[in-house]
Amino acid sequence: MLFSKSKNFLIISVLALALAAFMAAPGAQAKVKLPHTMVWSCYDVGSSGYMQASAIADAFSKKLGMRIRLLPSGTSIGRMMPLTAGRVACGFLANEVYFAAEGLYDFASVQWGPQDLRMILAHPSSIALATTKASGIKTVAGLKGKRVSYIPGAPTLNVKMDAFLAFGGLTWKDVKRVEFPSYRASLKALIEGKTDASVTITSASIMYELESSARGLRWLQFPPDDKAAWKRMHKIAAFLSPFQETVGAGISPDKPIYSPSYRYPMITVYANKDAEWAYNMAKAMDETFDLYKKAHKVMPLWNIKDSGVPPADAPFHEGAIRYLKEKGVWTAEAQAWNDARLAHMKKLQKAWEYALQQKVAKKIKEKKFKEFWLKIRAEALAK
Repeated sequence: MLFSKSKNFLIISVLALALAAFMAAPGAQAKVKLPHTMVWSCYDVGSSGYMQASAIADAFSKKLGMRIRLLPSGTSIGRMMPLTAGRVACGFLANEVYFAAEGLYDFASVQWGPQDLRMILAHPSSIALATTKASGIKTVAGLKGKRVSYIPGAPTLNVKMDAFLAFGGLTWKDVKRVEFPSYRASLKALIEGKTDASVTITSASIMYELESSARGLRWLQFPPDDKAAWKRMHKIAAFLSPFQETVGAGISPDKPIYSPSYRYPMITVYANKDAEWAYNMAKAMDETFDLYKKAHKVMPLWNIKDSGVPPADAPFHEGAIRYLKEKGVWTAEAQAWNDARLAHMKKLQKAWEYALQQKVAKKIKEKKFKEFWLKIRAEALAK
């Protein structure tokens, strides 16, 4: 009888130790409940967004045993379509989130309209205007008469260029518009001498190539004390704000540049995304942070204290908010911002329903619908 008790105690002890070892294993201790495999849409290869998504996917693989496949695209529509169709779990997106949520630019068409999007986390970033030393351009105003990149189907990039030109007191009529099929192509064109200025991220890998190339790299700056220039820019892109960037090609804390800031990339889903998935995605991002934070100088800003608070281009998802509250990140001010943004989006969505009804009733042609919708949108927001 004594031997039996000792044997049972030994078995229980061994099982307890085995369980403790399992709980300490990578992936087990995180207790993150996400699918074993996922697909994420993101910017194309060579972009900062692709690099960041890749680093995070690698961290998920190492700690959580997950398999992540990236679906890159060089256009806003190309990144949104898989999300809308349910072909990806989430998107690592940029300001196409804002345009899609607002029903603007390419998303003002009858096929789109205001999309009910939500954030999981939103990485603070800067957006910049790159040119070459060979071009001789030194200021935004100096772009007059020069070649400027334009990417059809990419309003997130083109509207920033609209705003940048406005900063210099210019419009597209003052420059030579050169079209490229993708974001990456517009950056590579700087090295190839096919364009003089492109919108980009300071940490994009191609910018380091440009810096060491024969053409050289120069960042056009946006001084915060030029109030008139910023006022012109804000009329086009109110989501931009002054920022001093210290990370990127040819940039350091000793050699910073003034460049507008926004959020990129933003982990984006639709509002109907399962709340448990959103909660666990935020949790996974937080618990794998130590594995990806050193992948690049921009990665530390994925810390949830920076990426888990507004403003962003759409409201935060309720599931993500639940995790952020547990971690003490989500504040009353953040909730007030989120509530206001939700109310704003409901107003737009109601206006969109009205616009579609009017389209049917008045038999408005699709070519005329965009103008019709933007008028109804402006009236709804004015109320």
